[in-house]
Amino acid sequence: MKIYIFGASGSGVTTLGQTLSKQLAYPYYDADDFYWIKTDPPFEQKVPFLERQKNAIEALCQHKNWVFGGSIVSWGDIIYDQFNLAVFLYVPTQIRMNRLQQREIDRYGPKVNNEPTKSKSTAFLEWASHYDDPPESGWMGRSLFLHRQWMTKLSCPILDISGEQTVDQRLQIIADHLALRT
Repeated sequence: MKIYIFGASGSGVTTLGQTLSKQLAYPYYDADDFYWIKTDPPFEQKVPFLERQKNAIEALCQHKNWVFGGSIVSWGDIIYDQFNLAVFLYVPTQIRMNRLQQREIDRYGPKVNNEPTKSKSTAFLEWASHYDDPPESGWMGRSLFLHRQWMTKLSCPILDISGEQTVDQRLQIIADHLALRT
Protein backbone atom coordinates (compact mmCIF):
# COMPACT_ATOMS: atom_id res chain seq x y z
CA MET A 1 0.00 0.00 0.00
CA LYS A 2 1.36 3.38 -1.04
CA ILE A 3 -0.38 6.20 0.79
CA TYR A 4 0.03 9.87 -0.07
CA ILE A 5 -1.07 12.56 2.43
CA PHE A 6 -1.24 16.24 1.55
CA GLY A 7 -2.86 19.55 2.48
CA ALA A 8 -1.98 23.08 3.46
CA SER A 9 0.95 23.87 5.73
CA GLY A 10 -0.29 23.34 9.27
CA SER A 11 -3.06 20.89 8.34
CA GLY A 12 -1.35 18.00 10.12
CA VAL A 13 0.15 16.13 7.16
CA THR A 14 3.48 15.31 8.81
CA THR A 15 1.96 14.38 12.17
CA LEU A 16 -0.61 12.08 10.57
CA GLY A 17 1.90 10.64 8.10
CA GLN A 18 4.49 9.80 10.73
CA THR A 19 1.88 8.32 13.05
CA LEU A 20 0.29 6.25 10.27
CA SER A 21 3.68 5.00 9.11
CA LYS A 22 4.50 3.81 12.65
CA GLN A 23 1.12 2.15 12.99
CA LEU A 24 1.48 0.32 9.66
CA ALA A 25 5.25 -0.24 10.02
CA TYR A 26 5.80 1.52 6.67
CA PRO A 27 8.59 4.02 6.04
CA TYR A 28 7.56 7.68 6.02
CA TYR A 29 8.85 10.11 3.42
CA ASP A 30 8.38 13.86 3.63
CA ALA A 31 8.24 15.94 0.46
CA ASP A 32 10.32 18.65 2.13
CA ASP A 33 13.23 16.21 2.46
CA PHE A 34 13.32 15.93 -1.33
CA TYR A 35 12.47 19.58 -2.06
CA TRP A 36 14.94 21.37 0.23
CA ILE A 37 18.71 21.06 0.59
CA LYS A 38 19.57 20.46 4.25
CA THR A 39 20.78 23.83 5.54
CA ASP A 40 20.99 25.61 8.87
CA PRO A 41 18.75 27.54 9.02
CA PRO A 42 16.45 25.24 7.05
CA PHE A 43 14.43 25.94 3.89
CA GLU A 44 17.04 28.17 2.28
CA GLN A 45 17.90 26.30 -0.95
CA LYS A 46 15.83 24.09 -3.22
CA VAL A 47 17.07 20.79 -4.62
CA PRO A 48 17.15 21.11 -8.43
CA PHE A 49 13.92 19.84 -10.05
CA LEU A 50 15.25 16.73 -11.83
CA GLU A 51 17.45 15.74 -8.89
CA ARG A 52 14.44 16.08 -6.57
CA GLN A 53 12.39 13.76 -8.78
CA LYS A 54 15.24 11.26 -9.13
CA ASN A 55 15.80 11.16 -5.37
CA ALA A 56 12.11 10.61 -4.67
CA ILE A 57 11.79 7.79 -7.20
CA GLU A 58 14.92 6.06 -5.89
CA ALA A 59 13.73 6.26 -2.28
CA LEU A 60 10.19 5.11 -2.98
CA CYS A 61 11.27 2.22 -5.21
CA GLN A 62 13.15 0.68 -2.27
CA HIS A 63 9.89 -0.30 -0.53
CA LYS A 64 6.69 -2.08 -1.46
CA ASN A 65 4.69 -0.01 1.04
CA TRP A 66 5.17 3.55 2.24
CA VAL A 67 3.53 6.74 3.45
CA PHE A 68 4.51 9.95 1.67
CA GLY A 69 3.50 13.36 3.00
CA GLY A 70 3.62 16.90 1.70
CA SER A 71 2.79 18.90 -1.36
CA ILE A 72 4.28 17.71 -4.64
CA VAL A 73 1.90 19.59 -6.93
CA SER A 74 4.72 21.46 -8.66
CA TRP A 75 7.18 18.59 -9.08
CA GLY A 76 5.77 15.15 -8.24
CA ASP A 77 3.99 14.20 -11.45
CA ILE A 78 6.55 11.44 -11.92
CA ILE A 79 5.13 9.53 -8.90
CA TYR A 80 1.35 10.24 -9.13
CA ASP A 81 0.60 6.84 -10.63
CA GLN A 82 2.23 5.00 -7.70
CA PHE A 83 -0.36 6.08 -5.10
CA ASN A 84 -2.91 3.50 -3.94
CA LEU A 85 -4.64 6.09 -1.75
CA ALA A 86 -4.41 9.86 -1.44
CA VAL A 87 -5.52 11.54 1.78
CA PHE A 88 -6.30 15.25 1.57
CA LEU A 89 -6.39 17.16 4.87
CA TYR A 90 -8.22 20.43 5.24
CA VAL A 91 -8.23 22.45 8.46
CA PRO A 92 -9.83 25.89 8.92
CA THR A 93 -7.41 28.77 8.35
CA GLN A 94 -7.26 30.12 11.91
CA ILE A 95 -6.43 26.71 13.37
CA ARG A 96 -3.70 26.18 10.76
CA MET A 97 -2.22 29.62 11.33
CA ASN A 98 -2.17 29.13 15.12
CA ARG A 99 -0.35 25.81 14.61
CA LEU A 100 2.13 27.38 12.20
CA GLN A 101 2.88 30.30 14.52
CA GLN A 102 3.58 27.86 17.33
CA ARG A 103 5.69 25.69 15.02
CA GLU A 104 7.83 28.69 14.09
CA ILE A 105 8.41 29.44 17.78
CA ASP A 106 9.21 25.77 18.48
CA ARG A 107 11.53 25.52 15.48
CA TYR A 108 13.51 28.73 15.95
CA GLY A 109 13.13 29.53 19.66
CA PRO A 110 14.17 33.05 20.63
CA LYS A 111 15.71 33.58 17.15
CA VAL A 112 12.17 33.87 15.76
CA ASN A 113 12.16 37.48 17.04
CA ASN A 114 15.54 38.42 15.55
CA GLU A 115 16.48 39.26 11.98
CA PRO A 116 16.81 37.58 9.52
CA THR A 117 14.76 34.73 11.06
CA LYS A 118 11.89 37.08 11.92
CA SER A 119 11.57 38.28 8.31
CA LYS A 120 11.65 34.73 6.94
CA SER A 121 9.13 33.51 9.49
CA THR A 122 6.81 36.44 8.81
CA ALA A 123 7.07 35.85 5.05
CA PHE A 124 6.32 32.14 5.48
CA LEU A 125 3.28 32.85 7.67
CA GLU A 126 2.04 35.41 5.14
CA TRP A 127 2.46 32.86 2.33
CA ALA A 128 0.60 30.18 4.32
CA SER A 129 -2.25 32.55 5.15
CA HIS A 130 -3.27 32.74 1.46
CA TYR A 131 -4.09 29.03 1.09
CA ASP A 132 -7.86 29.60 1.16
CA ASP A 133 -7.79 32.63 -1.16
CA PRO A 134 -9.97 32.17 -4.25
CA PRO A 135 -8.31 32.20 -7.69
CA GLU A 136 -9.78 35.60 -8.50
CA SER A 137 -7.69 37.07 -5.66
CA GLY A 138 -4.63 36.70 -7.87
CA TRP A 139 -2.80 34.44 -5.39
CA MET A 140 -0.49 32.17 -7.40
CA GLY A 141 1.01 30.05 -4.61
CA ARG A 142 -0.11 26.75 -3.13
CA SER A 143 -3.84 26.98 -2.50
CA LEU A 144 -6.99 25.03 -1.80
CA PHE A 145 -8.11 25.73 -5.36
CA LEU A 146 -4.81 24.40 -6.77
CA HIS A 147 -4.98 21.28 -4.60
CA ARG A 148 -8.61 20.59 -5.57
CA GLN A 149 -7.77 21.08 -9.24
CA TRP A 150 -4.67 18.88 -8.94
CA MET A 151 -6.66 16.07 -7.27
CA THR A 152 -8.52 15.53 -10.55
CA LYS A 153 -5.24 14.23 -12.03
CA LEU A 154 -4.96 11.40 -9.51
CA SER A 155 -6.17 7.97 -10.55
CA CYS A 156 -6.24 6.51 -7.02
CA PRO A 157 -9.06 6.87 -4.48
CA ILE A 158 -8.96 10.18 -2.60
CA LEU A 159 -10.01 10.42 1.02
CA ASP A 160 -10.98 14.01 1.87
CA ILE A 161 -10.71 14.66 5.62
CA SER A 162 -11.89 18.15 6.47
CA GLY A 163 -12.27 19.63 9.92
CA GLU A 164 -10.69 19.54 13.35
CA GLN A 165 -10.33 15.80 13.96
CA THR A 166 -7.69 14.45 16.27
CA VAL A 167 -4.88 12.33 14.86
CA ASP A 168 -6.61 9.24 16.27
CA GLN A 169 -9.88 10.18 14.57
CA ARG A 170 -8.07 10.68 11.27
CA LEU A 171 -6.31 7.34 11.66
CA GLN A 172 -9.68 5.68 12.23
CA ILE A 173 -11.13 7.29 9.08
CA ILE A 174 -8.20 5.91 7.08
CA ALA A 175 -8.45 2.48 8.74
CA ASP A 176 -12.19 2.34 7.99
CA HIS A 177 -11.54 3.26 4.37
CA LEU A 178 -8.79 0.63 3.99
CA ALA A 179 -11.01 -2.02 5.60
CA LEU A 180 -13.72 -1.29 3.03
CA ARG A 181 -11.24 -1.81 0.20
CA THR A 182 -10.12 -5.30 1.26
